[in-house]
Amino acid sequence: MFLPILFIFSLLICSSPHTAALDFCIADMSFPTGPAGFPCKKPAKVTPDDFAFSGLGKAGNTTNIIKAAVTPAFVAQFPGLNGLGLSIARLDLAPGGVIPIHTHPSGNELLLVLQGTICAGLISSSDNKVYLKTLNKGDIMVFPKGLLHFQINSGGTSALGYVSFSDPSPGLQILDFALFANDLPSEIVETVTFLDDAQVKKLKGVLGGTG
Repeated sequence: MFLPILFIFSLLICSSPHTAALDFCIADMSFPTGPAGFPCKKPAKVTPDDFAFSGLGKAGNTTNIIKAAVTPAFVAQFPGLNGLGLSIARLDLAPGGVIPIHTHPSGNELLLVLQGTICAGLISSSDNKVYLKTLNKGDIMVFPKGLLHFQINSGGTSALGYVSFSDPSPGLQILDFALFANDLPSEIVETVTFLDDAQVKKLKGVLGGTG
């Protein structure tokens, strides 16, 4: 008799509203993020606007050195993504535009081309093999988490794509900026890249680095 009673009691505990899984966890941006994401906004303060984002309908400003713009809808811009394991961004590339070699340490990426032609590639970490593909309207390409990859507008008109990620905050590190847009001493950059002093100083000047 004791075991059936214990079983029923355990079911009651598991069905308690205090132990039920949350339907969602809208990020409370008034607190800092942690390893598990942002803390949840109180349910009484959640509104329909927390589940929608309208920032991707307008083209980004491509009048910059890379002739490209990325408009993110990550958890910092769209708190409703908190804890859901996904995010999205808009990618605008003017003719000749490029997203330099970069990585996303926390998420896989899927690119969908909606307009124009994009040359995209990724580099494996095991043997540095390059996987290069020309993508046209309707084509998609995946970039596994942490791998170096890039996108180039290889057509004569503006290109538009949407990139989705398997993390609400996938992170970003652009190789060119990591090397030449900081205060790492030039002699160290030259040593680790095999570039000469003139090349390093030129790239630091273009990208805003010092040292």
